[in-house]
Amino acid sequence: MQDEVDNMPERRVCSFSHEEIEPGTGMMFIRRDGTVLWFKDSKARKNHTKLKRNPRRLKWTRRYEKGGIK
Repeated sequence: MQDEVDNMPERRVCSFSHEEIEPGTGMMFIRRDGTVLWFKDSKARKNHTKLKRNPRRLKWTRRYEKGGIK
C-alpha cells in the first residue's frame, strides 16, 4: 500500500498564478538565493521575473482581487 502512495506525482502550484501544474509540465526557476519557484507556463514566468507584475492585479490569475488591492 505504501508503494502506491510513493508513486503519486507531487502536486505543484504555480508561484505566480496559483493554478495547479499538470505532472510533466511547468518550469522550475531557482533564484540566486536558492528559492525555488514553479511556473505553469512562460506567461506566468515572464510576468513574475521579467515584468515584475503583481498577480493580484491580473484577472487571469487565481490571486486576483476584484475590489482592488489596498
